Amino acid sequence: MSISRVILGLLTLLAALMAVLIVIASPVPHADVHRQSWAFNGFFGSFDRAQLKRGFQIYKDVCSGCHSMNLMHYRDLQDIGFTEDEVKAIAAEVQVTDGPDDTGEMFERPGRPSDPFKAPFANEQAARAANNGALPVDLSLVAKSRAGSGFTGHDGADYLFSLMTGYEETPPADFKLGEGMHYNHAFKGHQIAMPPPLADSPEAPLDQQAQDIATFLTWTAEGNLEDRHRTGIKAVLFLVIFTLIAYAVKRKVWAPIH
Repeated sequence: MSISRVILGLLTLLAALMAVLIVIASPVPHADVHRQSWAFNGFFGSFDRAQLKRGFQIYKDVCSGCHSMNLMHYRDLQDIGFTEDEVKAIAAEVQVTDGPDDTGEMFERPGRPSDPFKAPFANEQAARAANNGALPVDLSLVAKSRAGSGFTGHDGADYLFSLMTGYEETPPADFKLGEGMHYNHAFKGHQIAMPPPLADSPEAPLDQQAQDIATFLTWTAEGNLEDRHRTGIKAVLFLVIFTLIAYAVKRKVWAPIH
């Protein structure tokens, strides 16, 4: 065997190993991410509308006090089962700044379905000042940004569920927790500025609440997921039928020769 072939073989092996490492890599290593079974996963997966509504309620009642969702508009809520009148009522619960009016002044008005979700703070500086210097992340695409990469990567929903359920009142004895921080075994570094946002309640256990908000945030990040699934099914059916027709034509055309 020539030296050039050996070198080529080694380079090919190295490239294959690097490809495998890229596939199984995760962009944000987390200590403890619990994989869940999600209704929206799989070839025929779809979102549970009741779960999405519960998740929105959690965002509205809990998360929206600190976290913005700048890419979402109130009218988008019709896609998860709210009626037009319900969306109008939800939007009207907030006051938004509009204008200028005829006198050149800005003014406050009730929200409309066409408005984006109202942000809790006017700017980044105000957000940091209210959260001990920490900037609450915008939640519009958080489920995508926290997903693992590659075929073995976890879903963003898995990470969000683990984060919501990963708080511990007492950190390990050898762990030094910073002032004002909270221990969470799913968060990188295990300490997070955000206090536990959810807790067990008579209405719903913590695990259910965590699944509901994780599902809702997956929908906000991937609102076209169900359309992609349907398109994929159509594409596969087309390819199957096309392959069968192509094979039948091939047999017909080459039959005299065979």
